[in-house]
Amino acid sequence: MVTIDSHQHVWDLARARYDWLTAEHSPIDRTMNFDALRPSLRRAGIQATVLVQSADNDEDTDLMLEVARENPEVAAVVAFVPLHDPGRAATRLDELRRDPIVVGVRNLIHDHPDPDYILRPDVDDSLALLEAAGATFDYVAVLPRHLEHVETISERHPRLRIVIDHLAKPPIGLADREPWWSLIERAAQNPLVFGKVSGLYSATGSPDWTTDLVRPFFDRALETFGPARLMYGGDWPVSVLFGGYERVWAGLSELFEGLDPSERQQILGGTAESFYRIDPGLLSRAVRASAEDAA
Repeated sequence: MVTIDSHQHVWDLARARYDWLTAEHSPIDRTMNFDALRPSLRRAGIQATVLVQSADNDEDTDLMLEVARENPEVAAVVAFVPLHDPGRAATRLDELRRDPIVVGVRNLIHDHPDPDYILRPDVDDSLALLEAAGATFDYVAVLPRHLEHVETISERHPRLRIVIDHLAKPPIGLADREPWWSLIERAAQNPLVFGKVSGLYSATGSPDWTTDLVRPFFDRALETFGPARLMYGGDWPVSVLFGGYERVWAGLSELFEGLDPSERQQILGGTAESFYRIDPGLLSRAVRASAEDAA
């Protein structure tokens, strides 16, 4: 089994704009490069990673592709194309997909004030482009309204493979589990919708979280998606704000310990490999680089 972290970021403030990144995000409101992450990956036994878009601009994607060329542990990249501009999205998607490392697309749809942004006709046309190209869609759902729309997107684009980042931010630490509890089940009814076991921090805004707080929501995701549609993500460097990579890895690993070996293998690599259709050659390259570095 190849152990894959399905959700990592890098950013360089001299190379791209990250409008969401402000002083309130200290100590990560600065350039965060792959070299700072690598030791944590080694200690956790992670062999390959998926770099995921951090900003709605081409410069962020270009940076990720450069990082991927320089760091063979990166086996896949989830890029940006402008979903609000189908013509430009088509051109950029065609350009990016010439590189086998680009597997899918993400936009920061949660930063738009309109909670129905994803249903706009222009955005919908772009989702059709992803569907036709066989590209995946990382969906950033942070509001119940966002999660409600998974059903509509699934109906409009029945062949589009969707992964819900961070399990749509469940209400960890809050008294009321609804509407997330019901909505995640509805979203999972489409067999082409997957979930990332990543970014599962306290919804209270506190950096304090425990495995026991997360467990009910992981169990709910396991019940609704099954292990073959769940994938682990370390969410670095955002995880730095919540104890760091090692703490997140240790906390989530406790959740996986109760699974049988085949289920654990799915969540820790198999699901990401199949969902993103990661190029076997790139995956082998990542494994070799990991082994050489460990030696």
